[in-house]
Amino acid sequence: QVQLAESGGGLVQAGGSLRLSCAASGRTFSRFTMGWFRQAPGKKREFVAAVTWRDGRTYYAASVSGRFTISRDNAKNTVYLQMNSLKPEDTADYYCAAKSSGSAYDVWEVYDYWGQGTQVTVSS
Repeated sequence: QVQLAESGGGLVQAGGSLRLSCAASGRTFSRFTMGWFRQAPGKKREFVAAVTWRDGRTYYAASVSGRFTISRDNAKNTVYLQMNSLKPEDTADYYCAAKSSGSAYDVWEVYDYWGQGTQVTVSS
């Protein structure tokens, strides 16, 4: 089992920044690919970013590429999502997820563990 706990959400004006954190506990964090997803009211959960465990490669949704940065600190069992130049359309609940196998990273169905989510609201 892996327990995930997100933090760092809040209300920010358009153009501002937030950094989300996801603290993991349980099984060996360093062997999990970590992802961030988001879900806005009335919309499907969508992929935001992922970082692999094997080589630290990062992947981003086109809508956030160049504005968001995912990183991980295996010593702290924590993954981060730095969000810059935030837009109102980034408003959503953001979820951290972990998976231990497979190459897919951008579909929520392949992830094994999920946090409870943290809310991000970007005002215009």
